[in-house]
Amino acid sequence: MDNTQIGKLILSLRKEKGWTQKQLADKMNLSDRTISKWERGLGCPDVSLLPELSEVLEMNIERILTGNMQSNEKDGGNMRRIKFYTCPACGNIVTATGEPEVSCCGRKLEALLPKPEDAQHFIQVEEMDGELYITFSHDMKKEHYINFIAYADYDRMLLTRLYPEQGNELRFPKIRRGKLYFGCSQHGLWVHESKK
Repeated sequence: MDNTQIGKLILSLRKEKGWTQKQLADKMNLSDRTISKWERGLGCPDVSLLPELSEVLEMNIERILTGNMQSNEKDGGNMRRIKFYTCPACGNIVTATGEPEVSCCGRKLEALLPKPEDAQHFIQVEEMDGELYITFSHDMKKEHYINFIAYADYDRMLLTRLYPEQGNELRFPKIRRGKLYFGCSQHGLWVHESKK
């Protein structure tokens, strides 16, 4: 840990919020001398203060400890570059078009890598009245089920969350030449390749 880097980061985040050292200190029930000491690199926040400091400054604890606030490059918002993240603990689904650091339930999540459909993981897609009618034969049991289906095009994405014991069909309005993704609660992310 580099106290100087950590101090610079705390200073930068405090100024970003338009706070004085006293205001930050008051939010954490500390003295402004403590904040000054941190910002000058003469000390480091105690481990017991890191969760509160992280919450107040709205910055990941890991980033605070490294003193690194490097931003992602702008991605232009192309939804065809979408990444999916699924929490193994609660099943939460997160999407992003950039390179974020995603965590849920205290775990750092890695982007799921899409695989082409196989004999066990596939969907059937029919066009009907300007909609895509999607069906699948995958089990929908509590321990193993399709947890979402997403339809992504350049500038938009539609995502339907699925649950165990739910039916094996759904509809999406057709959008240009979008790509269909679906997640399996046990086997990750799959991509449907249109036969057209």
